[in-house]
Amino acid sequence: MSTMAQFFSNNYRHFNAASLVDASKAYVDHLKSGKKMMITLAGAMSTAELGVSLAEMIRQDKVQIISCTGANLEEDIMNLIAYNHYKRIPNYRDLSPEEEEELLAQGFNRVTDTCIPEETAFRKLQKYLFEEWSNAAKAGERLFPHEFLYRILRREDFAKEFETDAKNSWMMAACEKNLPIIVPGWEDSTTANIFASYCLTGELEPSLVKNGIEYMMFLAKWYPENCGDSGIGFFQIGGGIAGDFPICVVPMLNQDMEDDVPLWSYFCQISDSTTSYGSYSGAVPNEKITWGKLSSKTPRFIIESDATIVAPLVFHYVLEN
Repeated sequence: MSTMAQFFSNNYRHFNAASLVDASKAYVDHLKSGKKMMITLAGAMSTAELGVSLAEMIRQDKVQIISCTGANLEEDIMNLIAYNHYKRIPNYRDLSPEEEEELLAQGFNRVTDTCIPEETAFRKLQKYLFEEWSNAAKAGERLFPHEFLYRILRREDFAKEFETDAKNSWMMAACEKNLPIIVPGWEDSTTANIFASYCLTGELEPSLVKNGIEYMMFLAKWYPENCGDSGIGFFQIGGGIAGDFPICVVPMLNQDMEDDVPLWSYFCQISDSTTSYGSYSGAVPNEKITWGKLSSKTPRFIIESDATIVAPLVFHYVLEN
């Protein structure tokens, strides 16, 4: 018995702990049956350094496609190039509004207990992004947001900017595998705001970066090519658009395109959202059956806990089994 399996068996027997074990075992069974898995990232998982475990999942082919917010896409790389300049605020709950303003004046943007440095993270990445955007514009190319970042990660001069071990960057691992990434709502991210500023000045055109509809069109081709007869698994961290956007490709193909593709064949969500039938993040998995996303036979799990604690445990179990 592996180390994680023994730990789970001895300690995680009931309630959310048991759900974690059941979901982890089903993840392993899903992969062993030859099916593929999508992982979706909401929240600030990159700033939480989920890449420490997710990068190895990618390297060992435990995930075949990722959907994430624009923030998670960029923040993994910013962590890579500005690691030594981040500031941790253990007592973040006690900060006054005046102390928050002081952090801003010092060039720090806070995400819970972690402050991202403006100059060494955002502005350093901006320099390389503008070069790649400009080069693509001159060449008449249009790319997805993640493809521009892949180009940057493959540059030798960019590698000189690294301040921490690239093995802990899930974006670097994804780049090395050329893993497909879906980034719905990329416009709601710092790099997209920067891109918009160049469009406003007339230096770039909005059409340079492929949009969300084109991401759905890509996914609509990728899913039938990779789902086989049994469908693809869906491991959702958090809620929001990172999960809601890609899961809709199946009902879209079956209902709008009138194709016949299998439903998602595994579903797990890690969420600390209050159960609610009015929100996506707080909806129980059964609700997805009525939308043509899951079936009554799909293995379904919800782990009501903090993803920064739970996701690495699941990943390590999968990696050991």
